[in-house]
Amino acid sequence: MTPEDILKTPSMPAFDPSYPHGPFRFVDREYLIITYETDPDAIRAALPEPLEPAPGNLAFYEWMKMPDASGFGDYEESGSGIFATYKGEPCNFSVQMYLNNEPPITGGREIWGFPKKYGEPRLKTIRDTLTGTLHYADERVAVGTMTYKYTSLADQLDKVAAGIGKLNVNLKLIPNADGSPAIAQLVGYNLEEIRVKGAWDGPARLHLIPHVNCRVADLPVKRIVGGRHQIVDFVLPYGRVLHDYLA
Repeated sequence: MTPEDILKTPSMPAFDPSYPHGPFRFVDREYLIITYETDPDAIRAALPEPLEPAPGNLAFYEWMKMPDASGFGDYEESGSGIFATYKGEPCNFSVQMYLNNEPPITGGREIWGFPKKYGEPRLKTIRDTLTGTLHYADERVAVGTMTYKYTSLADQLDKVAAGIGKLNVNLKLIPNADGSPAIAQLVGYNLEEIRVKGAWDGPARLHLIPHVNCRVADLPVKRIVGGRHQIVDFVLPYGRVLHDYLA
C-alpha cells in the first residue's frame, strides 16, 4: 500500500474501510422529535462554550429510522439535543446519540464529531401511537409516544424544511496516540437538498430513565412542548470547523 493509496482511503481499516467518501444521501428518513423544557443548569453543564442556550431552556429528544442511507445502510438512531445559539445564530447542539450500526457510528464520530454510541433504538407505529424506545445494555432507558398524524403540516412543508436546514453543531474530540488532544473542535453543518415528504405535529409524552452509561435522563423533562413526526430526504455534506479549542 503506497502513501498515495493510504491518503485516498476513506476510513479505517484501510484494507476494508468502514464507510466510503461522502457526501451521504438519506431517503425516507423518519423522525419522532419531542421538544421539552428542561433544567437550565443541566443545559449549561452539557452545552460547550462558546455556544449559548436559546431562550426557554428547551431540549429535544428524537428517534430516527434510516431505511436507505448511502454508505451506511439501514439503521435506527435515538438521542438528545439542545436548542442553542452560536454567535447569535440559532442552532441545534447534539448531546448524545445511540444507534445500532457500526459504519454510521464510526463515520459520524470521525468526520463530524457526532456523539454516537451503540444502543438499540426502535421507532414504530403501534395502532394509533407513534412509539420510540431506546435500550442500552439490555435496559430500557427512554420511551417516547406521539399521536399518529394528528395535525398535518402539509401547507407548511417549506417552513419545516427551513427548520431542518438550520445550523447543527457537534463537539468533536479525538486524542493523539499519546492520549493528549489531537482535535477539539465545534463542528457545524447544514443539511442540503432537503425534501419534506410529510410532517405532522401532535401531543407527545417522554419518559427518560437514569442510567450511568446512557445519560439521557440528565436533561430531565420538566414540561412537554410538543411532538413532531416527519419523513424527509436530504444530503448530509461534510462539515466545517466553527471553533478550535487548540488554536
